[in-house]
Amino acid sequence: MHIRVVMAALGAAAVSAIAADAGAADPEHGEVLARTWCAECHIVADDQTRGSADVPPFRQIARERSDTARDLRAFLADPHPKMPPLSLTRREIDDIVAYLESLGPAPSQ
Repeated sequence: MHIRVVMAALGAAAVSAIAADAGAADPEHGEVLARTWCAECHIVADDQTRGSADVPPFRQIARERSDTARDLRAFLADPHPKMPPLSLTRREIDDIVAYLESLGPAPSQ
């Protein structure tokens, strides 16, 4: 009987750990999404060579940080008219925001 209780507790702990990890935003997936959805106009990564001069690169957006993560999530959920009609899930939005946050301030020159 004691072994069953221990096994049940271990199983519950494992499920909790998996669920907690599943809730964490994934900046690497955010970069993949940004390259897919945003790179036509924005420079989303340092290795990208082309983008529109009329829109800020992701590194600039990350550096300015005038928007909170909440503001960025709201913007990506309902983008402005010049952006393509995004159909992102909340998880995908969180991942893109995590990617932007991972860029941090631009390195000093």
